[in-house]
Amino acid sequence: MGVRLSAIEYFLPKGTITNQDLEKEFTDWNAKKIEDKTGIRIRHVAGDDETALDLAYEAATMVFKNILREKVDFLLLCTQSPDYFLPTSACILQNKLGLRTDIGAIDFNQGCSGFIYGLAVAKGLIQSGVARHVLLITAETYTKMIHPKDKGNRTIFGDGAAAVILEASEEDYLSEFVLGTDGRGFNNLFVPNGAFRNKYNPVAVETSDENGSIRTENHLYMNGPEIFNFTISAVPQVLAKILEKNKTDLNHIDYVIFHQANKFMIEYLRKKIGIPPEKFYSNMLETGNTVSSTIPIALKDCLNRGILKKGDKVLLVGFGVGYSWGGTILKL
Repeated sequence: MGVRLSAIEYFLPKGTITNQDLEKEFTDWNAKKIEDKTGIRIRHVAGDDETALDLAYEAATMVFKNILREKVDFLLLCTQSPDYFLPTSACILQNKLGLRTDIGAIDFNQGCSGFIYGLAVAKGLIQSGVARHVLLITAETYTKMIHPKDKGNRTIFGDGAAAVILEASEEDYLSEFVLGTDGRGFNNLFVPNGAFRNKYNPVAVETSDENGSIRTENHLYMNGPEIFNFTISAVPQVLAKILEKNKTDLNHIDYVIFHQANKFMIEYLRKKIGIPPEKFYSNMLETGNTVSSTIPIALKDCLNRGILKKGDKVLLVGFGVGYSWGGTILKL
């Protein structure tokens, strides 16, 4: 039994933060320099009462314009921004979407590689006979985890959600996967406080880094140089393994979509690996880094713009928080 992607949509909240907005807040910040370095001009930001679950609902509602919701027999929700510690947001979403009650529904906390991991799990569910139509949703509101004075992270991250339907098919449109994990780097991208290891501290002390970004232990911390070092080491290796495992090469790949971390990083990777620019997509200009949703958002944009067409083979690679990484080849 094969697996194919039959529908894809994404949703961005209405609120935005532009580079000009950041320039007004941080007088030593320059709007043009932010765009030149990060490739980002605008980030969409969820409202105070708007959660990742709300974004997930909107993305799923859009995808149901193309497929009957009654067909869904498993719901996978990738998020690191849950409404509650328990229950899972997926259970709440099943009810909000009016899905059948005889289906599976789970959350998984994965981050930047989450879409790839979700595809792998969905394929396993379908090929094992557990499900025939899987609704995979990625949804994040990282901006809620960032200190208002953390100018570094505020330039990068935006909020958003994406939804896809994977279904059983005679032909397999989803190739072999390569997945990886190295938990030694967990503390280079994390929120130290707020769960049970280190509880939320209402009097947490503000600290400033060498770039003047301010945060507390209750907020998102990212060690940019270490994340960069991890990425430039892991991604070329995973791409080579994907090609090897699927017995192909870049000449037989129509397009490559990486996790949209930031412009500098993915352009560095493109040049290091030797991917032709005409086969490579960068689209974070008006979304920012939406974590697990960057790959499906980029994929949908490519389809909307006619860059990709039916039958094209797209190599997908996700990487980041965890550390975790993964990739596959998707035939459209």
